[in-house]
Amino acid sequence: MKPLVAIVGRPNVGKSMLFNKLVGQRLSIVEDTPGVTRDRLYAEAEWLNRKFDLVDTGGIEPSADSEILAFMREQAEIAIQNATVIVFLCDIKTGLTASDQEVANLLLRSGKPVVLAVNKMDQVGQTNPDIYEFYNLGLGDPIPVSAVHGHGTGELLDECMKYFPPEEAEAPEDDVIKVAVIGKPNVGKSSLINRILGEQRVIVSDVAGTTRDAVDSYFENQKGKYRLIDTAGMRKKSKVDDRIEKFSVLRSTMAIERCDVCLILIDAQEGVTEQDTKVAGLAHEAGKACIIVVNKWDAVEKDDKTMDRMRQDVRRDLSYMTYAPVVFISALTGQRVDRLFDLINYVNDQASLRITTGMLNTVLADATARVQPPTDKGRRLKIYYMTQIGVKPPHFVCFCNDAKLFHFSYQRYLENQIRSTFGLEGTPIRLTIRQKGDKEG
Repeated sequence: MKPLVAIVGRPNVGKSMLFNKLVGQRLSIVEDTPGVTRDRLYAEAEWLNRKFDLVDTGGIEPSADSEILAFMREQAEIAIQNATVIVFLCDIKTGLTASDQEVANLLLRSGKPVVLAVNKMDQVGQTNPDIYEFYNLGLGDPIPVSAVHGHGTGELLDECMKYFPPEEAEAPEDDVIKVAVIGKPNVGKSSLINRILGEQRVIVSDVAGTTRDAVDSYFENQKGKYRLIDTAGMRKKSKVDDRIEKFSVLRSTMAIERCDVCLILIDAQEGVTEQDTKVAGLAHEAGKACIIVVNKWDAVEKDDKTMDRMRQDVRRDLSYMTYAPVVFISALTGQRVDRLFDLINYVNDQASLRITTGMLNTVLADATARVQPPTDKGRRLKIYYMTQIGVKPPHFVCFCNDAKLFHFSYQRYLENQIRSTFGLEGTPIRLTIRQKGDKEG
């Protein structure tokens, strides 16, 4: 595993801004509202050719009353437990506060290496004498940094690297399947991830939209290695008024882009809503392997036909995704959650399948013999051959005499023939039509 650097501190000292500066892209939600970073946020960063993971924690407010602030404190504590080294960020503008002292005591008790950084030292050249009071924390020399301008970040990372384990200890991540858990708010995404991980990794509360950021968690079992990406629930666009929500929808879309398999969660009690079709559509258009996961199945009144009826409803409402397997689970009770891993492995393999040109053309010859290609004004579509040019999703190119004759319905027929022969369950298929020479046929 790569070293993990956790940035902790009181709310609003500039942790998210420092995080973004170190990662080099705008990942964390930065607003001046205290408590905007609600969940731990992971990203990979690199310094002097050494890759490491960085985690931005919600601000630790030692005596937080509100439920969400208390949650954030717990999250930060979990991050501290898992960190290789902790960056404790203070703020020169507010100076040393009693809260800083309490957080410092918490960090000292953790026994982890701590690097003390004092933010908002925006002037270069002269040292603000106020920095000396931070020696009182008993955490060694404070490093002056400016998250806005990036001053001092090099010295900060140099100091962190002193605590990294030797590089040989790290294994490559080639065989890790990246799984994004997507769906509308409050459908149980975080509960499912917590059920799998067996710890309160992600904030779960009945307040819709508790998970604002996409959070990564590494997980390994006898079936394989996985990186689970919990995404902020995607709301209807009309409700995305405040800027924080906008970031979250963008983040979910980014999470879909970087995953291998999407678990599309649907609430069994509500069935497929218009919002679900939008969320699923994003995964479908991105060409990702998908599994439709009907959650909260324990809360549904059932007879022997309920599951079949629900499956038919899902198939009808998500008609463009007939390839995706449907599984019924309960994140709360753990019912059938373990079956997800076999399915994740299976659809990931299907999306990576390569079919030889010879086999494809045998299927093509058989399909065109069975159903004649369409004609238009006496001209018949001729399909010369077909070849696969990519995976994840499987991408095929058909060469023909006239692309205009290649009706959508015939394309769908060919796609179904390929699926019935090779499976390709759980993955969309891309089919590109190319004309071979203009005057042929």
